[in-house]
Amino acid sequence: MDQRLQKLRAQMAALKLESMMVANLTNIRYISGFAGSNALLLVTTEKQYLITDFRYIEQATGQCPNFEIVNQEQKGTLGKAMEIVEHDGIKNIGFESDYTNYSTYVEYEKYNHFTFVPTKDVVENLRQIKDAEEIKKLEEAERIGDLAFSKIISLITMEYKNGLTETDIALELERIMRMNGASGTSFSSIVAAGAKSSLCHAVPGRETLNVGDFVVMDFGCRYEGYCSDMTRTIVIGKPNEKHQEIYQTVLKAQLAALDAIKPGLKGKEVDAIARNIIKDAGYGEYFGHGLGHSVGLDIHENPRFSSAEEKVIEPGMVLTVEPGIYVPGFGGVRIEDMVVVTKTGIKNLTHSPKELIVIE
Repeated sequence: MDQRLQKLRAQMAALKLESMMVANLTNIRYISGFAGSNALLLVTTEKQYLITDFRYIEQATGQCPNFEIVNQEQKGTLGKAMEIVEHDGIKNIGFESDYTNYSTYVEYEKYNHFTFVPTKDVVENLRQIKDAEEIKKLEEAERIGDLAFSKIISLITMEYKNGLTETDIALELERIMRMNGASGTSFSSIVAAGAKSSLCHAVPGRETLNVGDFVVMDFGCRYEGYCSDMTRTIVIGKPNEKHQEIYQTVLKAQLAALDAIKPGLKGKEVDAIARNIIKDAGYGEYFGHGLGHSVGLDIHENPRFSSAEEKVIEPGMVLTVEPGIYVPGFGGVRIEDMVVVTKTGIKNLTHSPKELIVIE
């Protein structure tokens, strides 16, 4: 945490800020370690404060040893922060513009003897490069996901003929992940069977698995705050020619992108590798989302692999690679791995098999 504070202060110095308020809870956790649901960080050139309410004082004291923990009392987090900067003689205060609503901004007008400076992505930019501790947690989260996938394949094999539903699978995935160290899911699990699998973000329902169905499973968990993300697609019954063509096209696109990733490439250049393979196979119109996104304390972070991403990828970034083809009325395929960018290429954190799994 000391290094993260140092980097934040370096950014503050570059922006000529005497202090900065961090309000986004994910950013607060990254800088301080605090995992509660109400807080405001106030970081000055010399001191750092975590302001919260009575419910979290003990928790914050244990989680944030490098911070002075301040009870907001009846003043609220902002009112208490203003009391502190007044006492410390600070006139210049940065704030996270993306996480400041209008009513909060109106509150700033009550303190017009301070200069409030809007900032954007100051902490988010620091979060793009993961340190060794973060990568270890991300790797463990993905390991739990791999374990859940192996167990869910066994369940599907044994039970799909007995009316197994999408919701049954989603619930079992969560149960397995929680039983193996996860604190919960990193997002609402996607399980989609048959024609419904062409919906990129389908919500699991009471639909059962039937012969001829693609089944897309996109899921992840949280481990000590950090997210995992993976997708695998299987088929129920012997696949036909179209099943094979779509699946192998997606797999070819993903493998090519994984092989190409290295520092120095722009996100859009990686995206184009997979996208062109799918386009050349005649399915370009059926791949409408980006190739991938960064993962960390949030499930969707920047930078991304997309046709608009100009950001150059760097060692320490953790991103997904998830091409897909989605044909309305027939079904869809997505294959997703989570990788760490290294100095020479990638380390793949996802180890579940990618050859087409056929359940008969």
